[in-house]
Amino acid sequence: MPGDAAADFARALADLHAARLRPEVRITEVPAPQRIAPYAVALTAEVVGPGGDEELSSGRFVLLHDPSCPEPWEGAWRAVTFARAELEPEVAGDPALGGVGWSWLIDSLEDRGVDFCAEAGTVTQVVSERFGGLADRVTTVELEVRASWTPLDSRLGDHLLAWSDLLCQVAGLPPLPEGVVALPGPRR
Repeated sequence: MPGDAAADFARALADLHAARLRPEVRITEVPAPQRIAPYAVALTAEVVGPGGDEELSSGRFVLLHDPSCPEPWEGAWRAVTFARAELEPEVAGDPALGGVGWSWLIDSLEDRGVDFCAEAGTVTQVVSERFGGLADRVTTVELEVRASWTPLDSRLGDHLLAWSDLLCQVAGLPPLPEGVVALPGPRR
């Protein structure tokens, strides 16, 4: 019934808004993609360093809901995400970096204890070397994890938290100590 799907999506939105993110994570709701699913919400986030001035990582989290359960999704929900951060130049060309980036995502989901399936994605490493008039600037390495998965439980706020854990991981923040609960981060 259409009314049930709308109610399910409203509960999902409430669960996302109730998620207690780390204070370093600044999240903003942005226009969601159209025509992919009957229901969608999109959030962008930045992880900031001490003082809140320096952006350490950024990303996007889109939650889609289609009660018809599209075959590739293997369920009615789909989280579509990316996380991006600049890393130390020493990791440039490290063949293990892609696998490490992917394991950060899977570990984040598993550490939150969420149920998921049909995970898919890419890890991209961009090395920028400068020449000529820009030769005095250092080499930079950017890592981007693009991933999607199907949440199999109703704990959609915890899927958002897992993604924010990934954002903090790629930003180089240490994990919160066991038992410490994050306070809500700033929302715009």
